[in-house]
Amino acid sequence: MALRARPTARQLRLGTELRKLREAAGMTARDTAALLGVNAAQMTHIESGRSGVSEVRLRRLAAHYACTDEALIGALTDMTTDRTRGWWEEFRGVLPPVFLDVAELEHHATHLREVVITHVPGLLQTADYARAVFSYMVPDLPPSELEPRVEHRIRRRAAIDGDDPTPYETIIHEFALRIRVSDRRVAHAQLSAILGQIEHEHTTVRIVPTDQDGFAGAGASMMYTGGQVPQLDTGLRDSPTGTAFLDAEPQLKRLRTLFRKVERASLDPTASRDFIHRLSKEL
Repeated sequence: MALRARPTARQLRLGTELRKLREAAGMTARDTAALLGVNAAQMTHIESGRSGVSEVRLRRLAAHYACTDEALIGALTDMTTDRTRGWWEEFRGVLPPVFLDVAELEHHATHLREVVITHVPGLLQTADYARAVFSYMVPDLPPSELEPRVEHRIRRRAAIDGDDPTPYETIIHEFALRIRVSDRRVAHAQLSAILGQIEHEHTTVRIVPTDQDGFAGAGASMMYTGGQVPQLDTGLRDSPTGTAFLDAEPQLKRLRTLFRKVERASLDPTASRDFIHRLSKEL
């Protein structure tokens, strides 16, 4: 079987979890390769996501590693047998792979939590707002590259607007709501879109006002996605070098702590809705 040139984030995560189980069992890749009847290089490819693993082999590995967590084994089995070709696959070769990885992660998430300081969250952006952001951040993008980015951003909303919407909590700083990335019309339409989304019971929006004392989280932007089991939770942080996918428990614990800190500095959902209403009337 040909090796994957560029494994998806989900494929990488499956390999990472298998490596974690092996290391927890105190075994080497060579030991495990012998069990499966492959060489050490092939085992390395499996753990790096460049090669797939069958359900039979996965369960054999779990048994060999003395893993008795049936929920985790079941979740890993789902990852290796899943053949979903989601809507994001339409953008493969059109957009950078990380765009597809984020959409796939949101699709499989059991819940989504997000903190955004400088922009309206991508999952809540209108097309005009997203177009203005992409045009500013990458000013030389031709329409043939700009419009697929906008379409992809809008279609990501399927995760929170579909037939089986994912519970979504987001905390937005007032700063992000007041910045006019385009003009008054776009700003007003964006606030209206957020208010419309709040009407869905699975969506919770909280606002951090600029006059809130005790908030020092200007760099707090992050997303936290719930996995099928807690061990498969994933965090996302943006940086100048790109989007980082975080899966180590110490990293995830810091993100959970960060979310709680920002939540304590935010208005409750009802007060946040009223705040957005007032801001919309000011426009």
